Amino acid sequence: MSSIRTALASRDLDLFYGEVQALKKITLEVPEHRITALIGPSGCGKSTFLRCFNRMNDMIDDVRIEGRVLVDGEDVNAPGVDLELLRSRVGMVFQKSNPFPMSIRENVTFGPRMAGIHGRDRLDEIVERSLKQADLWQEVRDRLDSSALDLSGGQQQRLCVARTLANEPEILLLDEPASALDPISTAKIEETLLQLKDRYTILIVTHNLQQAARVSDSTAFFMLGELVEFSDTTTMFTNPNEKITEEYITGRFG
Repeated sequence: MSSIRTALASRDLDLFYGEVQALKKITLEVPEHRITALIGPSGCGKSTFLRCFNRMNDMIDDVRIEGRVLVDGEDVNAPGVDLELLRSRVGMVFQKSNPFPMSIRENVTFGPRMAGIHGRDRLDEIVERSLKQADLWQEVRDRLDSSALDLSGGQQQRLCVARTLANEPEILLLDEPASALDPISTAKIEETLLQLKDRYTILIVTHNLQQAARVSDSTAFFMLGELVEFSDTTTMFTNPNEKITEEYITGRFG
């Protein structure tokens, strides 16, 4: 991976919730325009690590961070960082789909309108582009003014992906985006991610090892707040360096 540009990185990252240390000296480089999966048992620090890159952990009381968190080489915790700009560059899709209680069109245009884009033609272009990228356009093109809450669970999650893409981010963070979905909807989400990786850097937390094997180019295995191992996904799943990685991947615990 040395010839591939690094989009996200952490350097000796420690994170504390009060007195409890959730991340311990995490040093990791996430390659650009690839899908990187974060795997490991519940409570191992995967989602906490993911949220460092758009500073979502700021919303939790008594959080303390030591070390560095870098997006395109810039420390996101440096003084004067524009949080709104950071979160537009580093978009996030959550575990539970959370469409706004408004129309499909209004969901997709919400971010651009907040950013000052109001021309109807421009907004229509954003809606079509974003929904196509999220593989949802063909299913909803004739009902854009219908409530987003009328969509199926899988469609709602893809709408959340489209809503994130409408802000033209460079990076997508996904926190178990398919964990609440049926197998068909999960497959749709995975197809969407594979189509998006040429344009975006994608970092995904997943409990589903088969999903990590199917969609990711590289995989990081976390355990008890530590990064145990990081490599290309094929190597991780066929010839891991650490015995504990092999035990987790083969289902002996977790």
